[in-house]
Amino acid sequence: MKKITIIMTLAAILLSMCASIAAGADAVNSDNPGEEVDVKKYLQAGKTNIIDFYSDYCGPCRKISPFLVKLDERREDIVVIKIDINRRGVKRIDWGSPLAKQYKLRSIPHFQVYDGQGKLTSEGREAFAKIVDILTKEGIIGR
Repeated sequence: MKKITIIMTLAAILLSMCASIAAGADAVNSDNPGEEVDVKKYLQAGKTNIIDFYSDYCGPCRKISPFLVKLDERREDIVVIKIDINRRGVKRIDWGSPLAKQYKLRSIPHFQVYDGQGKLTSEGREAFAKIVDILTKEGIIGR
């Protein structure tokens, strides 16, 4: 009985690790998820910066994440910056987090695209369309 309990505990830990891996690279706010963040502090000069506001409890966020990771790996001129909107311990999409309130998030994934000079060029649906276009042109996703 003790072995079964240990195996089940290890399986639960592995599953939770897989869920985090499925979401992609660590969020820039992994030490303080859900807390306010100044995204401009994380922008990389000379590159197109894609800010991905996400939650591990968001199906569409988890679905697009591996494609964004591939894009980040493939293109030297693009960087994907993931920002987790969930506070620790919240087991659903955390619309009440300080971060969600700071950026007035109403849906996720929510994207912001900044140019190499740090200027916001698109956000929300417009940014999503731009990202899908880039992913398609790169052959990462099909139409």
